[in-house]
Amino acid sequence: MNQMILQEKYPVFVLDIMKTETKYKSTEELVKYFQKKIIEHPTCRYIGEFDHYTHTKTINGEINPEIKDCKIVIFCFGNKLPNGKITAVRPRSIGITEYKDKFEIAFLEAPALIANEVMEGWVKELKENL
Repeated sequence: MNQMILQEKYPVFVLDIMKTETKYKSTEELVKYFQKKIIEHPTCRYIGEFDHYTHTKTINGEINPEIKDCKIVIFCFGNKLPNGKITAVRPRSIGITEYKDKFEIAFLEAPALIANEVMEGWVKELKENL
């Protein structure tokens, strides 16, 4: 898993998973995988999914021709509400972008280290499920 700064300001974790490295064969299967992980987590709440590919196509937006599908799983770890400012970094999301031969999984760094560790574990586990 790589950590990078996207557009010079967003700390993002990214992992490319070749389709030969995982048992999951579609974006939809990965959405269901993450949904299950979120629901099973004791302090996490599943919110929904956003079909970014269909949205962008519907508004005649620009899509890299190598991208076959793209969905975003939305959820929240928030177990504290110390002030209103914390809502600027909630909820969390994991992006799943499908290409011909791989999936690119990405998420923005969370303010809580434990949330990053959990999300990173979920993503890395995808390669271990052959």
